Amino acid sequence: MTAHDQPTASVPLDLPGWRHAYSGKVRDLYVPQDQDQDQNTDAAADLATAARVLVVASDRVSAFDHVLEPGIPGKGELLTTLSLWWFDQLAGIPNHLLPDHTVNGAVTSLIPAAVAGRAMLCKTLDMFPIECVVRGYLTGSGWKEYQTARTVCGIPLPAGLQNGDRLPEPIYTPAWKAPMGEHDENISFERTVELVGASVAAELRRLSLEIFGRASGIAEKAGVILADTKFEFGADRVTGVITLADEVLTSDSSRYWDASLWQSGTTPEQRMASFDKQIVRDWLAAHWDQTGTPPELPAEIIEQTAARYLELLERLTHAASAA
Repeated sequence: MTAHDQPTASVPLDLPGWRHAYSGKVRDLYVPQDQDQDQNTDAAADLATAARVLVVASDRVSAFDHVLEPGIPGKGELLTTLSLWWFDQLAGIPNHLLPDHTVNGAVTSLIPAAVAGRAMLCKTLDMFPIECVVRGYLTGSGWKEYQTARTVCGIPLPAGLQNGDRLPEPIYTPAWKAPMGEHDENISFERTVELVGASVAAELRRLSLEIFGRASGIAEKAGVILADTKFEFGADRVTGVITLADEVLTSDSSRYWDASLWQSGTTPEQRMASFDKQIVRDWLAAHWDQTGTPPELPAEIIEQTAARYLELLERLTHAASAA
């Protein structure tokens, strides 16, 4: 099985030396398999004690808190490559990769062949139940809220902004991470303090805004706008250091626009100029009322999304190589 023909359903793979512990909407986690381990023990519970975890990105695609069918061929490999590239760019930000795990690093050779190219070998963390969202532009649900309340996630903004406008400065709008099948919930910064404590909440906000600022500058050099994104963090189980985890700055976790097509009053998404899964969201919103089972994605939507994901990866990496 290659990176381009894995099933879209959460079917555990038979990976030598690993056993399946957990599946999310689009990623699957595997923990080391001890040869003397009781096969009947709870693999998911092993995440609490395992020193490392294999994070495998599937070709599954999710929108509106549902996993859709069919998947997008090659998506897992594209997003893993982009995440690894961004981790390389973010020097000084602790991340969950094992040492020397870069796009072409030595650790990559330890990943099973069946998931080569779409898996990351990581240390386990105590994850915080917060999605750390940063918005640099007014769009999506933020634009809808602004039209009625002149706020985004309760944060007041100046009057007179238009759909797609750049915000005076990026804003931090955290969300509570809901279990699969439930809706994530926007929460106030004060609520994050209640969930993780004042010092951790402040550091999550600081790190999120710093990473967003650095990434925005890199993207701009490639002619790309990073409109918004979300990060996830956990605490290192040995040092307690707050550590960047999961995917980072991918087309699944971010809105990316073609800078040459951006203009105030309309988002690039409306001109097919986004490099993310907005194509999927827009098609689904037009063909599904969010009740019952979502319809299958048509072939042209899958092809368009895959092409935009690939174009973003090439733009970012080629621009960096040429710098």
